[in-house]
Amino acid sequence: MKKNKESSWISFTDLMTALMVIFMFIAISYIVEVKKEQDKIAIILEDYENNKTYLYNTLQEEFKDDFQKWEIQLNEDLSIQFTNPDILFASGQKDLQPRFKQNLDEFLPRYFNILLSSQYKDKILEIRIEGHTDTVPAPRYDRDPYIGNTLLSQLRATEVLKYFKNSQYHKNLDSESKKDLRYMLTANGLSYGRMLDNNKELIEISGNLPNNDISRRVEFKIVTKTEEAVEKAIQQLKNRT
Repeated sequence: MKKNKESSWISFTDLMTALMVIFMFIAISYIVEVKKEQDKIAIILEDYENNKTYLYNTLQEEFKDDFQKWEIQLNEDLSIQFTNPDILFASGQKDLQPRFKQNLDEFLPRYFNILLSSQYKDKILEIRIEGHTDTVPAPRYDRDPYIGNTLLSQLRATEVLKYFKNSQYHKNLDSESKKDLRYMLTANGLSYGRMLDNNKELIEISGNLPNNDISRRVEFKIVTKTEEAVEKAIQQLKNRT
């Protein structure tokens, strides 16, 4: 009887040992897979930063002599801001003013020559034309000030896109480039949700008071494909954990 009890105990001990070994291998496999995902994210992040740096430097070099003339600003997030409201649109209106058209005539061909080049085209997911307004109500579009300005800013962004589409530069593009732009190029109206301060920084980041004049602007913003890859990789890592 005692011998049978010992045999049962040994069998139970062996079973527990086997289970511990199995769990250990599962844990090691999990750690290895997580490490692979982390390494993958690190590589993607490095590629993302390199792409941003190269593109930023290229844009900086191309437009360094024009920033003051056009009153534009290039930011590290690859956005270019046209921030002089006096030359963009009349208050509450969507039509581009003559001087803004002149600036766009010079800016757009050089800008898109860079983005459509073989060096960058395959790295870009989206090129956003963003319209931003001040907090002045736009009742002709909607009684709600935010909604009214959302519609106004969307119309302004769309007018910039329309102006580009009707330009001789765009008409002369090859069919492949036009196809790429149909996928990448968007017009977005953001109302006064992202106001700027006197230093042209987002007030949500700086904590400063908004500057209504500077906040009325048009931005060209680039989203790279590596940004999307980073988000997917991080989500996969979260799902594993």
